[in-house]
Amino acid sequence: MSATTETLTRSQAARRSRVIEAAFQLAGEGGYDAVQMRDVASTASVALGTIYRYFSSKDHLLAACQVEWSKDVQRRLAQRPPAGDTPAERVVDVVRRATRSMERRPPLAAALITAISSPDPAVSDCQQETTVVMGEVLSSAMDGVEVELRDTVVRILSHVWFSTLLGWVNGWYPVSQVGDDLEDAARLLLQNA
Repeated sequence: MSATTETLTRSQAARRSRVIEAAFQLAGEGGYDAVQMRDVASTASVALGTIYRYFSSKDHLLAACQVEWSKDVQRRLAQRPPAGDTPAERVVDVVRRATRSMERRPPLAAALITAISSPDPAVSDCQQETTVVMGEVLSSAMDGVEVELRDTVVRILSHVWFSTLLGWVNGWYPVSQVGDDLEDAARLLLQNA
């Protein structure tokens, strides 16, 4: 059982953050297979047992990294809002920027996508949190779009995004296809908005 971030003391939150940063570093250098819990503990300068206090598995840890990555995308978009005159153009800007951030670090991105798609029950909360954050990211680009249409577009784009990311991670097509498919879907779904 992992502790929720709301109940952590300042020192516990700092240790948890070091563990997440260590996992980011290792995954960025060598992908999913490079993230071994002993190596994470060593890199984060914590005991191995400390990691398991917060994360029940490697997938749980990497899924928590995915949540942090999603929140970082959200923060960056808040600092520099999406560009475009129409909702479709703004959504395309959002998905292209988010996809580029993954393209810059393929081993890390592949590790996070692998973990967030895990059937591990401990990953479930991270899956839900990532879905909420990315839904908010997509919604932020759709000012003026009727709520029902916006919610439908977010749901469908989220499915396309996840599906194309899985396709990329599994080598079915290049990472550039992720952005292209998302752009096509956004333009089709929002062509009359």
